[in-house]
Amino acid sequence: MTVPDLRLDPSIRFWILLPVAWIALAVGILRLRVAKLLRGEREPAWPEQRQDTQILTRSRLLRENGRFLTHQGFLMRKHYFNNSENGFFRKTKRKLQSRNPLTDPTMVTEMMKGNLIDVLPMILIGGWINWAFSGFVATKVPFPLTLRFKPMLQRGINLPSMDPSWVSSASWYFLNVFGLRKIYKHVLREDPEPSQLLLEVQLMGSDIPAPPDPNKAFKAEWEALELVSHHWALQDVEEQLMSQDLKLTQMSRPD
Repeated sequence: MTVPDLRLDPSIRFWILLPVAWIALAVGILRLRVAKLLRGEREPAWPEQRQDTQILTRSRLLRENGRFLTHQGFLMRKHYFNNSENGFFRKTKRKLQSRNPLTDPTMVTEMMKGNLIDVLPMILIGGWINWAFSGFVATKVPFPLTLRFKPMLQRGINLPSMDPSWVSSASWYFLNVFGLRKIYKHVLREDPEPSQLLLEVQLMGSDIPAPPDPNKAFKAEWEALELVSHHWALQDVEEQLMSQDLKLTQMSRPD
């Protein structure tokens, strides 16, 4: 015996479906604004590490593409990096400052603020929607699903015979909460997902990887740049072009 398909009252769309979606959208935007106010203007983490990465990239590009520079231009750039007296790779010495976020009170406070802002509104609004709209079927997804999706899409409704494609009001709220995060990121230019990597590392008990030693990287790049011999790729390029038959007669137009 086939189960007859459900027919929803059109008022559910205006009194449950759209209000729940607008509530999820408004709470998400408000949460992002509050998080931005609490976070404030923070200095970028490890500015020296970013500078060192850019310097190493410039040196690598000089080694790979230095043949397109004149001999004097190549030596000037190499002198900036490898001069024995005041070259960047010779005079720059970095101190390894391995910040452990699990023992830094400032970072622990930031993590607690982020978790509070993310979890508390979801619990309060989700609990209110589950209480106010409990037992309502809000919508139906336009594709068939298996029975494993019933606990996720039919929260608050215990009907084994119902098609898993139907979505309850509580599940509709959580689908909007998690589904709108990409919209916040692309439209509002905000990243709604807090960085939980450090918290997961703490819970799993694994060690936090230490930052690489920039001094060893500078030494290796200095040695690699010292071994580069400059050969200008554009040497006598004018004579080479003039000696070739460019076949300009084919490009000329008849009068």
